[in-house]
This record gives sequence, structure tokens and C-alpha cells, in this order.
Amino acid sequence: MRRRWALSAAACALAVGTLAPISAAASPATPAPTKPADAVTVTTAPEGERDAAAARLVAGMTLEQKAASVVMGHIPTTDPDRLAAYMRGSGIGGFILMGANIPGSETSLRKVTAALTVDPALPPLIAIDEEGGDITRLPWDGFPGAATLKGDDVAATKDAFLARGALVQRSGANVNFGVVADVTDERGSFIYRRSLGTNPAGAADRVAAAVAGEQGQTLSTLKHFPGHGAAAGDSHATIPTTSRSKAKWQSTDAPPFASGITGGAELLMFGHLRFSAVDKAPASLSAAWHAIARDELGFTGVAITDDLGMLQASGSKAYRSLVKNAVSSLVAGNDMVLAVMFSDADSATDMVRGIVAAVGDGTLSAERLDEAATRVTALRLKAAAGGRGLLPCADCTPAE
Repeated sequence: MRRRWALSAAACALAVGTLAPISAAASPATPAPTKPADAVTVTTAPEGERDAAAARLVAGMTLEQKAASVVMGHIPTTDPDRLAAYMRGSGIGGFILMGANIPGSETSLRKVTAALTVDPALPPLIAIDEEGGDITRLPWDGFPGAATLKGDDVAATKDAFLARGALVQRSGANVNFGVVADVTDERGSFIYRRSLGTNPAGAADRVAAAVAGEQGQTLSTLKHFPGHGAAAGDSHATIPTTSRSKAKWQSTDAPPFASGITGGAELLMFGHLRFSAVDKAPASLSAAWHAIARDELGFTGVAITDDLGMLQASGSKAYRSLVKNAVSSLVAGNDMVLAVMFSDADSATDMVRGIVAAVGDGTLSAERLDEAATRVTALRLKAAAGGRGLLPCADCTPAE
């Protein structure tokens, strides 16, 4: 018999009112936000209206502000003053919470995330890897992860991610890098215990259930596109490579991602994985894989890289430069670049300057940067409006 998790008060509807005019993100050189010419009013608007509002905001940004908006950075501290200064000084559009950012209580964590939100009208995307099980950042997350859920019925996955999503939202984060859409039946694979299924159909059903559970709680991310299952090796230390054909990928690796996209996942994380039959470049740097995600799977949300430091860790001379990796990722089609490994307090501004320089020399087109910045800004507006307009349950605790 599967376990159920009691959600007291389930999810309480919250009517989100009109917010104050929104200012564009600050550039690294100018901490004070620059207000666009036209004030933007944000409510729980339909997606098309939110996209239009985002486009107006981006049109009012400087080049530096656009570049900053597509960077997700990290510094290892729980000091609210340091975090606020980091966000104000860099003007970046996102921050990832790692273990060093997690204090001992939910109340203390909310102080951390509040400090990151220097402009509540246009909050950063505050992400966390809260898969459950083996990958758990929140010490108080006692809900099961994929290693357990893949052997239970599909409804158990929705229950677990409904409860986990509420914990993420209560922490003050608004993005969960939590839905692993990789599929493998190889017990020796480093992704096996994190995968929600050992076959395409089972993984697809559970991925859809996980996304459904997170709806109303947090913005959902599918990872690691196009799929770790076929590519042996740990992408934290190498570039996993497979010769699997695209046709085989479509029948084996694609279904979980397709089901999550259909289910409404807002972000798609591109892995540092090489499918040599499709592209010699890792998927994170591959325009071909971005075209497949958008044109064939119908993904319309924010494409984000896995940690760019992982490319550096591969040892390949081609990927030694974080700034070059960031620019190449945007050129390929990513909307946001993420850096944790080997990064420091200056890495975010280094990437911003590199992106600005790339637009200046034509390596990255202004139109591609605008597209990326608009997608990211639209998602930030969604976060500002309360995600899908719901508050989480008052208390979520495991129950038999």
C-alpha cells in the first residue's frame, strides 16, 4: 500500500492584487534600478499579457541589465546582508540555494530568501535542488524521492511533490530544480536512484505527476535534457557521451520530457551530455537540441543550463572559460546561465561583462539576448504574481 501525505488546508486560493510599478534589474555598475518609461502593472494575468509586459520591461533595460537578467549565480553564505549586497551589486536575475545557504530552520531560511529579493515587484528566480531522497537541500524534507517513488504507484509521486513543493514555496524559493526526467534501468548509472522510472512510460507518468503536484506551489524544472539515461558517466566530472540515434532517443528518452512539458513545466534544464548522432557539442551548447525541445516537443518556457562549472570540471580545454561557456550557451538557445562550481562573488559580474562584450562584437545577437531576457522576465513576473495564484498548505507532514 502506498503512503499518503496529509496536506492540512490543502492549498488556499489567494487573490493577487495589483503590484507597484516594476523597475528593471540593476546593472553591475549601477546598483540603483532604472525604471522603464512605461510603468507595468502585474496581476495574475494570462500568459500572453505577462509576455507583453515582460517585453516592455526588457525594452526599457540597458544592455548591461539585460545581460544580468539572464544570469543565475551563487555565493555560499546565509548572511542576509551579504546576500542582499550581492544581488544589488550584480543585478542578476536568479540565485541558486545550495547547502551553504540553508540555515537550521525554515524561519531562518525565509530571512535568506527575503534578502535575495531586493525588488519584490520583480523578484529573482530563487532556485533549489529539492528532488527528495538522495538530493535534498531542506533538512526538514522527509518526503520520499525517486528511489522510493519509482516502485510505488503514480499517485504517490503527485502526493510527494505536492507536499515538497509546498515546503519549497514556504522557504521563499520560487523554482524547484526537482523533477528528474532522465530514464534508465541501469542500476550502475549515477542517475538511477534519482530517476522517476526505469522505462519510458513509467518515467513519463511519474514526471507528469510530479509536475502536477508542484503546480500552485513552485515553478517546475525538468532535468537533464535530453536525458542522462543513455549517456554513461557523471556530468559533474566528464561529458557523458552516447551514439544513440535520434529515433532511439525519441522512443526512449524523450517521453518523460514530453509529458512534463505537456504538464506545464516552466523550465527545462539542459545537461552537459553529448548525443554524437545529433550534435558533437554537449546539449547545453547545442542549437540543434534547443530546436528539438522547442520545435518538436513544444517547449515554450525558460531553457536553463546545468551548472556551467561542470563543463570546466570535464577537463576539456574547450570549456575552461566560464564566460565563454556562458556566451556559447546563450548563442545555442539557453535563456539563463547557471554557475556554481569554481565560481566566486565576482563570477556573475564577469559573465555579465562577457555577455555585453559578446553582443558588442556580434558573437551573440542583440535579438537572441532580448529573447532570453524576455522569457526570464516573464517568469519572474509570474513569480511576482504568486506563481499560479495559490498559497501552500499551512502544514505538510508525512502521514501513514
